[in-house]
Amino acid sequence: MTNDPVGTELATCLRDIAQGRADAFRRLYEAEAGRMLGIALRILKRRSLAEEAVHDAFVSIWNRAASYDARLGSPRGWIHTIVRNRALNILRGEARTELTDSLEPLEIASGDENPEEAVGRLSDAEALRHCLDRLETAPRHAVVLAYVEGLSHGEIAERLRIPLGTIKSRIRRSLLALKECLG
Repeated sequence: MTNDPVGTELATCLRDIAQGRADAFRRLYEAEAGRMLGIALRILKRRSLAEEAVHDAFVSIWNRAASYDARLGSPRGWIHTIVRNRALNILRGEARTELTDSLEPLEIASGDENPEEAVGRLSDAEALRHCLDRLETAPRHAVVLAYVEGLSHGEIAERLRIPLGTIKSRIRRSLLALKECLG
């Protein structure tokens, strides 16, 4: 690895990320995000899905940086494998999650009603309410804003001051959980 300055820098970034250093995470992002997006785009063919894969991959890298083992491969190979696997998982699951494009908002709520109050109005849909209650608060909040208030992902991200990719991931995962619960 001493002959590979890029590999050495990436390995250093991963070691520092494992110690919780945000500056190392930023350096890794600046060095690899473009390549990772390219990998995801080749697999997924849609920029929004590719961006989601890259976002999820970086979350995984942040959480799992300590598990990188240089004896098993290069740091770039480890990083690119994470994004590739995430993109393939999205590709495999896309047919099951495209329902987000076909759902109409359940009922437009007033802008001053919070999402938890909106869930309470769904009393006639007891099964849906039960499944929504099983979701954690933040993902449930995003789903309700999308499908009860009819907000776009961008509007939700702006309202909650959360990155767009995070909102998309929360909604996507929540819809999968709801589908499984209702199925």
